[in-house]
Amino acid sequence: MADDNKKKAVIIGAGPAGLTAAKEFVERTDICPVVLEQSNEIGGISRTVCHNGNRMDIGGHRFFSKSERVMSFWENVLPMQGAPSKDDILIGRPTEVAKGGPDPETTNRVMLVRGRVSRIFYLRKFFDYPISLRWRTFAKMGFVRTLRAGFGYLKSTIVKKPEDSLENFYINRFGKPLYSMFFEDYTEKVWGVHPANLGADWGSQRVKGLSIWAIIRDMVRKKLGTKDKGKVETSLIESFFYPKYGPGHLWETVAEDVKNRGGEVRMENDVTTVHVNGNRIDYVEATAHDGTVNHIACDYLLSSMPIKDLVTALKGIDVPADVRRIAGELPYRDFITVGLLVKKLSLDNQTKIKTFANRVPDTWIYIQERDVKIGRLQIFNNWSPYLIADYENTMWIGLEYFCTEGDEMWTMPKDDFIKMAIAELESIGIISADDVLDSTQVKTKKAYPSYFGTYYELDRVKDFLDGIENLYCIGRNGQHRYNNMDHSMLTAMETVDVISNGIADKSAIWAVNTEESYHETKV
Repeated sequence: MADDNKKKAVIIGAGPAGLTAAKEFVERTDICPVVLEQSNEIGGISRTVCHNGNRMDIGGHRFFSKSERVMSFWENVLPMQGAPSKDDILIGRPTEVAKGGPDPETTNRVMLVRGRVSRIFYLRKFFDYPISLRWRTFAKMGFVRTLRAGFGYLKSTIVKKPEDSLENFYINRFGKPLYSMFFEDYTEKVWGVHPANLGADWGSQRVKGLSIWAIIRDMVRKKLGTKDKGKVETSLIESFFYPKYGPGHLWETVAEDVKNRGGEVRMENDVTTVHVNGNRIDYVEATAHDGTVNHIACDYLLSSMPIKDLVTALKGIDVPADVRRIAGELPYRDFITVGLLVKKLSLDNQTKIKTFANRVPDTWIYIQERDVKIGRLQIFNNWSPYLIADYENTMWIGLEYFCTEGDEMWTMPKDDFIKMAIAELESIGIISADDVLDSTQVKTKKAYPSYFGTYYELDRVKDFLDGIENLYCIGRNGQHRYNNMDHSMLTAMETVDVISNGIADKSAIWAVNTEESYHETKV
C-alpha cells in the first residue's frame, strides 16, 4: 500500500506512459505513484496477449529510439543482447548472437537483437518498405508504372502543392503515381478517411524526413560504408531490440519493479470521476471490477486516458461548452487483430536473408491490395521465436484491421470475422484455409488518435486542462497525439522532471514528438 506520509501521484493507465512515470517516481523522488488501470492487462496498446501458449504483440513494437534516456530506461529493465551490427541481424532462433550480452536461452530478462524487415504486398508481389530504387522494384512495377512514377516524381520536385492535406504532403515527397500506388489506399484503410481529408500534421509527425532523396542518401551511405545510425531516418533502420516475450513482457517487469519499490499498480480500476477543488485535483474515484468505488486522494494526477473521457470525468469545475464539444467529438480509430496459428505460409522466401525453414523474414507486411480489408500482417515468429509454443512446426500470425467502434467490422460476430479474415488471406495467396490450426480475435478501442474533425481545435482543450495546476496529460491518448512508444515514455519523463523541479510550465511535456526527423513511419 502507498505510504500515507508521502505525496501521492495518481496515474491513470498502465501503458508505456503511465508505467514509465511510476518507475521514474519510485527511482528519483519521494512521491508515491498509484497506477489505476481500467483493464486486467499491463501495457496498454503495447501489451502482449497470450492465447493457448502463443503470444501476440498488439500493433507491433520495435524497441529503437534516438533518445538515449529511453534506451537507458529499456536497458535497465531488460538487459540488451549486445550492440546491433550487421552480423547480428537475425530472424530465426538467436543461438549465436551479439557477444557480451545475456544468453536468451538461460534468462527471461533480455532484449533480443532483431532484423528490421518489413515489405509491401502489392499486385500479389513484395516491394521493399520504404520503397527502394533498385531494379527489382521497377521490374515488379512494370514499364508503364515505372515511367509514370518517374515523371510524377520529377513533377513533384518542380511543382509543389500547398501542404494542407496528407495527400499533398505525400505527393510533394513522392509524386502522385507513387502516392497512388503505395500510400493512398493503405492510408484510407487505416483512417477510414481519404488522405485528401486528413491533416498534413500526421505526415509531419510520422514521415517527416522520409522522401526519395532520403532513400537515395541511405543507399549511397550503405555503398560507401559511411552510414551513421544517429543520422538515419528511423523508417530506414535495419535492426532493433525486442523483449524475449514481447513488449508486454517489458511493461509487466516494470510494473513488478514499481510495486517492489513501494508503488501501487491497481488493475481493473476504471476512473469515472476526477474531482477538482479550485484549480487543483484533490481526488479521483475509480470503480473496481466488483463494483466497489474507491476514493483516492492525490497531490498530482497524470492522465493517459483519452482526452474525451478525461473531460467527461471532470467534476467540481465549470467546463466551458466549447471544451466539452471539442473533446467529445475528438476522432479515434479502433483496431482488430485476428491471430491465426497455421502450419505454414504459402509464400516463398525470395530474399537473401537466411531464415529457419526458408520462411519469409518479415516482422510485418503492409497489405496494399484493394480487394481485401486487411491492412497489415504480422509474423510473430520473426519478432521473437519465444512468442511461439511450437516455433519449428507452426507459424503464428496477426491479421490487423482498422475500424471504428460501432461500424460493420467492429460489430461483426467474432466467428464470422475470423472466417472473413482467413478467406481474405487465402484469396491473396498468403495461406491455405486448410492449414489453419487455431484462431482468436482481439479488439482494441481508441488505438489511434485521428487528425481530422475537432482535432484542429484541440489547443482550446489543452489550454483549459493545463489550467488545472496538478493535472498532467501524458501518452498517446492523454495528448491525442499519435506517439510512438518512446514518445509516450518521454512525455512521462518530462512530467516527472517538471514535478520534481517544481516547474509550473507544462510546455516541455507537450513539446515531445514535435521535433524534426525523429519518427518512424509506421501506423
